[in-house]
Amino acid sequence: MCSRIKLAEIAKAAAQKPFYGILQDKEPNIQPIVALFPKWNVEKADKNWCAAFVYYCCIEAGFKIPYSPDECISCSLAGCGGWEDFALHDKRLEYHPGSDDNFTPEAGDIVVYDRVFINAEHDHIGILLENKPDSIIAAEGNTFNDNISRVLTRSKDEHIRAYIRIPNNFNYFGK
Repeated sequence: MCSRIKLAEIAKAAAQKPFYGILQDKEPNIQPIVALFPKWNVEKADKNWCAAFVYYCCIEAGFKIPYSPDECISCSLAGCGGWEDFALHDKRLEYHPGSDDNFTPEAGDIVVYDRVFINAEHDHIGILLENKPDSIIAAEGNTFNDNISRVLTRSKDEHIRAYIRIPNNFNYFGK
């Protein structure tokens, strides 16, 4: 049985491990994340694996999701835009703009950010661990674009593009 609560627990543990890509003083340990994407390797994923981290955590939590669902018009779930495409086109998922005051984010929701590292839409993604009145705590891969996973507190502001909610026990193949 998979749930968003289990997803949040796995994401927190994975972020605190931490995972890291190519660093000067350490061997990368993102191979388990990268291995889920057949066309990728550590060098190609380096400094660009936040969405793959989210996918890895979803798979570890037991969600049944292919790395490239039919709904991913722009790419696979190794990209933030792929997650947005997936959520907007698979009606079993919930997609809520960050500005939606009627939506209350919960642990295990996926959060998509705008303009965190570069001046671009959906340039980063993470998994919500805790929702606070003015901030969220999230587990993220490749934080600060420095190739390391972390648990971070982020303000609820214009950088939060959207929240994606995967239903508990989600199985993409059980359409």
